[in-house]
Amino acid sequence: MADIIQLLPDHVANQIAAGEVVQRPASVVKELLENAIDAGATTITLVIKDAGKTLVQVTDNGCGMSPVDARLSFERHATSKIRSAEDLFNLHTKGFRGEALASIAAIAHVELKTRTENEDIGTKLSIEGSEVTEQVSEVVPIGTTISVKNLFYNIPARRNFLKSNPVETRHIIDEFHRVALAHPKVSFSMLHNGSDVFNLPQSNLRQRIVNIFGSKTNEKLVPVEEETEIVKVDGFVLKPQFARKSRGEQFFFVNDRFIKSPYLHHAVNSAFEGLIKDGMQPGYFLFLEVDPKSIDINIHPTKTEIKFDDEHSIYAMLRATVKHSLGQFSIAPVLDFNKESGFDTPYNYSKKNPVAPTIEVDREFNPFQKEPRQGNIQFPYKREKGGSWESLYVGLKSETTETLVDLHNIEFESEEVTGSLFSSEETQENQTTFQLQNKYIISPIKSGLMVIHQHLAHQRVLYEEILKNITVQEGVSQQLLFPLKLQFSKSDIELISGLKEQLEHTGFVFSEQEEDWLQVDGIPVSMTEGRVQEVLTKLISDIKEEVPDASFSLNDLLAKSLAKSLAIKTGTSLNLEEQIHLVHQLFACKEPSVSPENKPVLVTLDVTDLDKRFM
Repeated sequence: MADIIQLLPDHVANQIAAGEVVQRPASVVKELLENAIDAGATTITLVIKDAGKTLVQVTDNGCGMSPVDARLSFERHATSKIRSAEDLFNLHTKGFRGEALASIAAIAHVELKTRTENEDIGTKLSIEGSEVTEQVSEVVPIGTTISVKNLFYNIPARRNFLKSNPVETRHIIDEFHRVALAHPKVSFSMLHNGSDVFNLPQSNLRQRIVNIFGSKTNEKLVPVEEETEIVKVDGFVLKPQFARKSRGEQFFFVNDRFIKSPYLHHAVNSAFEGLIKDGMQPGYFLFLEVDPKSIDINIHPTKTEIKFDDEHSIYAMLRATVKHSLGQFSIAPVLDFNKESGFDTPYNYSKKNPVAPTIEVDREFNPFQKEPRQGNIQFPYKREKGGSWESLYVGLKSETTETLVDLHNIEFESEEVTGSLFSSEETQENQTTFQLQNKYIISPIKSGLMVIHQHLAHQRVLYEEILKNITVQEGVSQQLLFPLKLQFSKSDIELISGLKEQLEHTGFVFSEQEEDWLQVDGIPVSMTEGRVQEVLTKLISDIKEEVPDASFSLNDLLAKSLAKSLAIKTGTSLNLEEQIHLVHQLFACKEPSVSPENKPVLVTLDVTDLDKRFM
């Protein structure tokens, strides 16, 4: 039998490795930014075009590479980070396996320009599909510039699996956030299609968080700090009132490396127990520093998951630390049974300056006088000596009290006794619906009863109305007398900009926009002014979770999110007219029986089902 096993060519092996390392343009951004950090850069610039599909370029002022190192850096398993297997458990750098650049070069056109501080002339290297096409000396600044062009040009199937530009851009921004938060001492900037997206100067951690997520984030942060023999915990958590239903600003870093850990996330959630509602997610920026020998980083291709030697102790430490910070900064309720509440200063007097009391003495006071003087005190009346109780009623008689009252003509107010279970307002001839528990609308039908869930029914009505307005572009808007100025993070502002056209078709009117705020001049008719921030925040979180691709699915998701936010809530009391109107609107819909999320809206109860209950 002939031999059938053979070694793969290098370019095929590199393309297979690229499937693990490079999943999308954001993977290239992550690897290049981490390489720049490992090179000791203090200033890093990221430039992307067409969401990274056309160009991803990272420029740093790090140590640079010699001509030999520049060539070897694109070979598989070539690295300067480790020398032996023992070094895998004493890592202080980001990359260490030497696969990133080789994998990127296998599926893109790569151009490298680099120079060290000791050399006058740098090196320019061009690679296409793992093949070096050019290596020449060139005058370049100190540091390294890597340009990755035409990603997946030689693997069309992988390129077809990429999402739309807004979706891929959001993934790139997420990776940028993770690296920028872990290194506040490094200056970062990011440009997309020639426009500035981020410009982050060197700062501390709090300033870096504020620069990324907006100035209003500063008032949300609660510092967390604790150091033990096992782990050192540092960072911030968001106050409980800013918890959200979706996972948004949640970042774990272990030795300045971003990780995902459901186990540690549960520790933070348990620390917030009793402070946030069920289903809400707290926000946090937590940095854990542990002994590199106590963790294993090399268990996941993207190195976003790590293994701890003593997970239980770190869980307990993290939970206790977060809980202590929430209590220390008066976020969590504290009971002190040894404190005397009588010594508490009233709130109205807490900021007033103390005033010395004044003493007033009545020098003319004589205790032996029969009628002592009362100073400035004046009584409303004097009791006359010898008076009786009848004197109190002098002058109260009038002509009306002296007239006789005919007791036979007096009418008394009373409720009419009827056999009806409902009040007179509800017992109208056209009464067709009743509300149960401020949650369900009950309407009689020929075969029995129909029970409608009012919240889901209103969702269906609004969903079809909003989707129609987006498609036909006939949204009705109500102008605001005083425009609203809403603040969001830069990434959220960019996301809303991508939805601006669809939102305007639903009734929104946007006038001005800056890096971290936008001005709303008009809102849909069905929305109140106080809910604009809440609705847009919910919309942003829904879009981040769903990650839609096609424009139709984006419009569908937009309609679903707005309908869910604007629909009447469970517990809202509806009068008879509102109930009937909602029922008529529901049955005017194309799909009245299910909500936009395919939940049943109504249930019918047959008379025979009711009869069986009494048998």
